[in-house]
Amino acid sequence: MNDETLDRLIDRLSLEQKVRLLTGATTWRTAGEPGIGLREMVTSDGPAGVRGEAWDERRTSALLPSASALGAMWDEELVERLGALLATEAVRKGVDVVLAPTLNLHRSPLGGRHFECFSEDPELTGRTGAALIRGIQTLGVGATAKHYVGNDSETDRLTVDVRASDRTLREVYLAPFEAAVEAGVWLVMAGYNAVDGTTMTASPLLAEPLKGEWGFDGVAVSDWAAVRSTEETGRATLDLAMPGPDSPWGVSLVRAVKDGRVDEEAVDEKVRRLLRLAGRVGALEPRRSRRVPATASRDTRALLRRAVSAGSVLLRNSDVLPLDPAGLSSVAVVGVHAASPRIQGGGSAGVFCSDVVTPLAGIRARLRGRARVVYEPGPAPGAPPAPLGTDRCSDPRSGAPGVLLRVLDAAGRELRAEHRLSGRQLEPDLPPGAHTVEITAVLRPHRAGEWTFGVGGFGRMTLTVDDHLLLDGEFPGDTDDPAVVHVNPPVHTARTVLTTKRPVLVVARRELVSGRGRATVVAAAPPEPDPTTALEDAVRAARDADAAIVVVGTTEHSETEGYDRAGLSLGGHQDELVRAVAAANPRTVVVVNSGGPVELPWREEAGAVLLTWFPGQEAGAGLADVLFGLTEPGGRLPTTWAAMLADAPVTRTRPVDGRLDYAEGLHIGHRAWLRAGREPAYWFGHGLGYTTWAYAAVEVPTQVASGEPFTVRVEVLNTGARAGREVVQVYLARPGSAVERPVRWFAGYAAVRASAGRTASAEVVVRPRALRHWSEADHGWTTEPGPYRLMVGRSPVDIRWEGTVTVSGS
Repeated sequence: MNDETLDRLIDRLSLEQKVRLLTGATTWRTAGEPGIGLREMVTSDGPAGVRGEAWDERRTSALLPSASALGAMWDEELVERLGALLATEAVRKGVDVVLAPTLNLHRSPLGGRHFECFSEDPELTGRTGAALIRGIQTLGVGATAKHYVGNDSETDRLTVDVRASDRTLREVYLAPFEAAVEAGVWLVMAGYNAVDGTTMTASPLLAEPLKGEWGFDGVAVSDWAAVRSTEETGRATLDLAMPGPDSPWGVSLVRAVKDGRVDEEAVDEKVRRLLRLAGRVGALEPRRSRRVPATASRDTRALLRRAVSAGSVLLRNSDVLPLDPAGLSSVAVVGVHAASPRIQGGGSAGVFCSDVVTPLAGIRARLRGRARVVYEPGPAPGAPPAPLGTDRCSDPRSGAPGVLLRVLDAAGRELRAEHRLSGRQLEPDLPPGAHTVEITAVLRPHRAGEWTFGVGGFGRMTLTVDDHLLLDGEFPGDTDDPAVVHVNPPVHTARTVLTTKRPVLVVARRELVSGRGRATVVAAAPPEPDPTTALEDAVRAARDADAAIVVVGTTEHSETEGYDRAGLSLGGHQDELVRAVAAANPRTVVVVNSGGPVELPWREEAGAVLLTWFPGQEAGAGLADVLFGLTEPGGRLPTTWAAMLADAPVTRTRPVDGRLDYAEGLHIGHRAWLRAGREPAYWFGHGLGYTTWAYAAVEVPTQVASGEPFTVRVEVLNTGARAGREVVQVYLARPGSAVERPVRWFAGYAAVRASAGRTASAEVVVRPRALRHWSEADHGWTTEPGPYRLMVGRSPVDIRWEGTVTVSGS
């Protein structure tokens, strides 16, 4: 749709109508305008799945592996296919815009939202994000590059003022967004944070480089509730304030335009971009069924299953993997995460999925009829109680599995009641006069002893078990963070002894408080087993088995939106469990179920260490494929992993006096480790397969012109006994540079496959941006002429070939 057509539509709108379009009509919808044929556009969170407009556990979604797992794939074709799956899900749910991908970087290992970001490196993040964008937008669904820019940690994220040099911003943090614009992304989301003293929703960075230099012609949308002023943001090049219908725009922006404090041309430009987006997603046409590719459920599951193995990173292998089912008579599976894995991170990106394949279920399915599988949970990981579900609870009114959700008025009269499947209700419908949200369930305890119960939310809350009052108090909120208020409200706990397995009635009530949301959670957990006994049982099972598989990981409360992590330890007794099992059985495989880096102090004691991230709904099926050799673990680390937190060169996430200085400049990730001369546990780019490779020949041009791409051709030989995939990585260095540089930096990659004994040729295209640097003096890009060291290998330190390429011109 050309600008002339858009201008004709704008001319038909009054100022009030134009401004009304610039704030959401609801939490997830933009405003429509029937007079010009504009319908509402529907947005939905991503990137692991498309939830739709409501937090409703009855409306399930396909759940992908976490973004950190996608970053570990180093496979743009597969990521693009997964993006197309998100598009299919969006069309199925009537969604026009998916709020993904997240292009912030793994700056510090303590970042609480690592699982939602791809990598530590701007080049890898940019390429992965561009692939997901291309996939999402194939069906006329808009992708959203977020959170622009510097939103790389969670502490004080609503107010933090990030300070970084222009060069650092350009070369590191803005680079993935530039790649997204090059890929044609339709929306860019401005974050909550400020950069260099200006909140991002009013930042000049929205104009330059985003809309000016890069030529972004889409919509700049705010993060939800990130617009906090009228004139400052109205004059800026932000286009859409979400959510709605209330915001600092609306009537206040109309008044500011009429008083001359905001130019009406600025409003027209915002509307023009919004209408351009509407044209792209079909919102300026009569609503019609968008054509969705015929994709069977089994095809979706097969793709998600493949994604698990493609993103899994084999960190260590002492000839233990793959396990041969024919040589096994018994296998011990150990760890709470084996039966209850983390399949996604916590926060706004969460979805409800069905038919999750746990690691235990996947292993049992693969070994059924071949070997005996013995499961021992080991010591409890020490996580808060989980929300009530259908496994042990029933609705006291209908008897159906789940809970009874009721909304009461101030006198306790029932205004609304419905059967639900979960004790975690984030958006209960509130009829007029709603005063209290109540969740009731009949719990069938499977074990006698001291149970832990909890209720989550804000304001006055009570919790009773069989009329015994366990909790009664006022719980005021101490944060305005939407992820906490509306998605992860704090859960307050109390304990009581259940003497028998007789069913008990659990009733939790939360009185509604203005500005504190309506999310209500009721949770319960059985008595924890004695840690010593549980550990002994796990060791005994491992000792008696031919092989042991231990699954360990983080909890929903240690990796989630809204909070940074306090440390990298797995917590609980998990390290002790791994060490004990590994000592009992040398054929121990440790499966790490986390979204970001964790400490692995036992890594040299285990026979194999396999990282699966948060693997999505096909977790166990994909894991079994890798463990038993049906597929090769295809992943490479997108982030450098420290042996101990104290070793990491960049860790700070906590602002000082409201400011967070990116004092490390260009040097994050592997660049920071190389600069500090420290040795991590595992480098960026590291990952083993089930075969071995020799680098036979490398072809590099001796001289290249400034501003032109060049190709590095690498011939690799599969020297192992089975087919495999190799990721060939290229790094650059500039000794004696006139400007500050990393010791070496990542410049590109290519993946190839070859059968045993065969060769393959990898072609790595090094783009001009890999050689340029931002000149703050000239306020522009420049390329330093002269010789550059070029390195080819499997990580920044596993270099198989070195040479020189000379850049001519400037």
